Amino acid sequence: MAATPIAVITGASSGIGAATARQLAAAGHRVVLTARRKDRIEALAAELTEAGHQATAYALDVTDRAAVDEFATAFRSLAVLVNNAGGALGADPVATGDPDDWRQMYETNVIGTLNVTQALLPALTASGDGTVVILSSTAGLSTYEGGGGYVAAKHGEHVLAETLRLEIVGTPVRVIEVAPGMVKTEEFATTRFRGDTEKAAKVYAGVDAPLTADDVADTITWAVTRPSHVNIDLLVVRPRAQASNSKVHRTT
Repeated sequence: MAATPIAVITGASSGIGAATARQLAAAGHRVVLTARRKDRIEALAAELTEAGHQATAYALDVTDRAAVDEFATAFRSLAVLVNNAGGALGADPVATGDPDDWRQMYETNVIGTLNVTQALLPALTASGDGTVVILSSTAGLSTYEGGGGYVAAKHGEHVLAETLRLEIVGTPVRVIEVAPGMVKTEEFATTRFRGDTEKAAKVYAGVDAPLTADDVADTITWAVTRPSHVNIDLLVVRPRAQASNSKVHRTT
């Protein structure tokens, strides 16, 4: 009997990461949930286990390279890595943006993805059929005012995915990039505006049905479960109400 494929999901404590863990578990993967908030991923692992799935929680800060390397020693073979950990801070123009915010976004979105991918690539290769998923953003493909730091970080993540795919072609590992547009989750905008729920709500005001975490998780799971020879290089997914990063239809 073939072993159950293992999928590691970073940033699995909420939002897209948690939704992806649920959907990959339902698709037959043993999921390893990582995030800094240990209580959140342990609760999710318990939920999935109670539902009859295989799930393990592992507290991890993806920007801590020593901790990432230690985590990687647990895997001789790995089927899927979903690099989801990331996020945005602030919406200031370039002229007044906080360099610390830019640095933190780059460290989490780009260096965090680099750390985990480098550490787990040997196990993904050893599986004979590995998949790296990088969750970037439409911010990684075009700019918008007030998004300079986040846009720069997501452009870095997009380039990481594109370059890695070039460099490892011929190995049994796919590199899939999923770039969502406007997604309404319980934390993304609130975190960006440092707990200001009024500002966070304005991001989605009047938008008919922005994407949900489940929508993006469904997209990731679909891409991962294509036949091994099929690589979804880049999949952009937006709500119908959004034509671009700066063109959104609002009813009010």
